[in-house]
Amino acid sequence: MRPPVKLDKFKVYNERAMKMKEDPSLFMSHSSLYNALFICLQQNGGITPFPVNRRILMSYSNIASTATYHKCIKKLVELGYIKYSPSYNPIKGSLISWQEAVS
Repeated sequence: MRPPVKLDKFKVYNERAMKMKEDPSLFMSHSSLYNALFICLQQNGGITPFPVNRRILMSYSNIASTATYHKCIKKLVELGYIKYSPSYNPIKGSLISWQEAVS
């Protein structure tokens, strides 16, 4: 496993937000989840990978359905916005890693 990396979080956030705005395959739920992930990144001091909790992310992003949550996570991974390492341990939480640049 790679060592934790501290990102220039605001620069990366801005670049990705602009790219998301232009992508017709992404909906408001994807954007809301991305913003919730950014909040969690900030709470972790900008260090990636960082642990996340599905319930907290769903609350922050105002997503009510777990199916929508998983669909959005899958799409963000597919498009290269995040890397997702699921944890089936509710105490440990899943890990999210962000790449320096989105392809």
